[in-house]
Amino acid sequence: MTSSNYPSVAGYQIQRVIGHGGMSTVYIAEQTSLERRVALKIMLPEALADEVSRARFENEARIIARLEHPNIVGIFEVGRTADGLPFYSMPYLPHGHLAQRNLIGDQPKVAAIMRSLLQALDYAHVRGVVHRDVKAENVLFDDSDRPMLADFGIALRRGNNPRLTNAGLAVGSTAYMPPEQARGQEVDRRADIYSMGVLAWEMLMGQLPFNAGDALTMAIKHVQDPIPRLPSALKHWQPFIDKAMAKQPELRFASANDMQQALDALEQQSGKAFTAVELPNTTGARKFSLPNSRTLISAGAVTAIAIAVGFALFQQQQPEAPTTPSPVTTQTDRPSPQPSAAAPSTVEDIPLEATDKDQKEPLGIAAYLANAQQQLSHGQLLTPANANAWNSLKAAWKADPTYPETLKLTAQLFDALADASVAALRNGDMNTAISNFQHAQQLDARRGGTGAAITTLRKRLDSVLDERLDKLLARSETRPAATKLVSDLAWLDLPEARLRALRARTAKTPSSTAPTPASAAAHTPAQPTAPLEVQSISRLEYAQFANATGRGFSNCGKGFLGRTLKWSNTGSDRKPVVCISAADAQAYAAWRGAQDGHSYRLPSAGEASTHASSTSWLNLCNDHACKQRMASNKPQPLDATRGYDDVSLLLVRTH
Repeated sequence: MTSSNYPSVAGYQIQRVIGHGGMSTVYIAEQTSLERRVALKIMLPEALADEVSRARFENEARIIARLEHPNIVGIFEVGRTADGLPFYSMPYLPHGHLAQRNLIGDQPKVAAIMRSLLQALDYAHVRGVVHRDVKAENVLFDDSDRPMLADFGIALRRGNNPRLTNAGLAVGSTAYMPPEQARGQEVDRRADIYSMGVLAWEMLMGQLPFNAGDALTMAIKHVQDPIPRLPSALKHWQPFIDKAMAKQPELRFASANDMQQALDALEQQSGKAFTAVELPNTTGARKFSLPNSRTLISAGAVTAIAIAVGFALFQQQQPEAPTTPSPVTTQTDRPSPQPSAAAPSTVEDIPLEATDKDQKEPLGIAAYLANAQQQLSHGQLLTPANANAWNSLKAAWKADPTYPETLKLTAQLFDALADASVAALRNGDMNTAISNFQHAQQLDARRGGTGAAITTLRKRLDSVLDERLDKLLARSETRPAATKLVSDLAWLDLPEARLRALRARTAKTPSSTAPTPASAAAHTPAQPTAPLEVQSISRLEYAQFANATGRGFSNCGKGFLGRTLKWSNTGSDRKPVVCISAADAQAYAAWRGAQDGHSYRLPSAGEASTHASSTSWLNLCNDHACKQRMASNKPQPLDATRGYDDVSLLLVRTH
């Protein structure tokens, strides 16, 4: 292009083109009045085709021009060319952008750049400006090699005239785009937090966390794919990346300042490990092979992508019909990515065998399992739709159904679903109780369970059912709810004799001469009760269960000299087992019942506190270091809702 073909801009002499984008062309120009070189960004005619969109662009450019921060590229002037095209001028920074630099494994440099950019974003966010297109190409370097965040041209200021913020201007690059933006939803400062997480990964690894050849596929990956795992040399960054790139905005860092503080803490905690590290197979040039997914896209294109993302996820997420008919509508979660031709079910199938097509690379299964672990810890069992432990484990089962960690987390998910079902029934949330129970049923079947765990769960639910009925029958206005509760119990598959007794109980009126179990207890003279059979479980007994089921260890923290404490290295085989979780205890009770034909439950706090075998960790230690660490831990009453870290495992035999 010759100089005669360049746009005519009063006060500027354009010298050459230095960049093209989907929305604009960037030129080097001389500002004649000040005799200085500037970068001149002129919008393309098709990008801002109407006056409303041009007014929006100019309005936002003026807003950004008021941002004065050492790490934000400023704007000198906003105007229009002789042809009426909007432009703005800004400093010319000849030292390139971040995507041209090789920072692979260089933790100190990555942290320094992140810190500068987070300070810039925090400054902008406080003033109501969201960048919405944080990416490597928008991080420029000045003569002092200072990173500067550029191209706020698509920024959104809260409170703007909606006609000037929703017109057809570019709205992001899919390689860095958070899930809510890919869906076409409203975004806030947490969208920039997500993009900063992507940028951190990219700098550390020399490549993007998600790879795709087109914008739609890339957007879908950001919406539904698990966050990939970093190599061992950088694994201390993983929690930081996971929080920044959380699928749900509310799970991310609340602000850029919070993210910077977390970065500072990460560097401090890493200590000597926070140095430049050599990563395998990542030397050489940066790996940017996805131009289509990194391009800037218009609002119309994003609308199309949002529709396509929604349609693609809808097709991948069609629910399946319940395996057990129920008069109550059950909670559903994100279904299988490959819908079956059979009748759909709300309880998803987890394939026991993965086909060659479904096989994932080892890094993939590690990512699925890491996500499942995080989601379990946050109680995200079946929801939200795109970030729950059920779906993450489903993907892990497809990758390798025999992988030990997959089996371990499957057991943990079963225990969590069982506890959630019991809690929901106790609180009267029938839909959730049914959904969790049905998912637990299928999970137990798919892991090859004998059914003993479901039998135990059914007994737990039946016990809570009595509690719930007592509460509903105590008041006349809630008695109809008790009748409805009993009439909708097909999902629990109770014996017919038990169902008849429940129906008879709810059919009685408050004035009936025949007392209910609760009233009978109030009017019947107290009878001597048989003493509870409370058993203390030794470490040797628990080891038999762990060996038979492959159950892993619960996290009990660190002992002397950093030794990891777990049930197998605390105490002795003949003494009560400690350092296990409530879920471990529930699983042991179910397994024990399947072995000897009896039923067991966990004791209440009162029952445990009166039992002579309830022993603290301190009394179980075999070495001085353990005693020294545990000396400050006071034994507490056992409770099925908490861990068993500082008391022994007790079981109550019910029959």
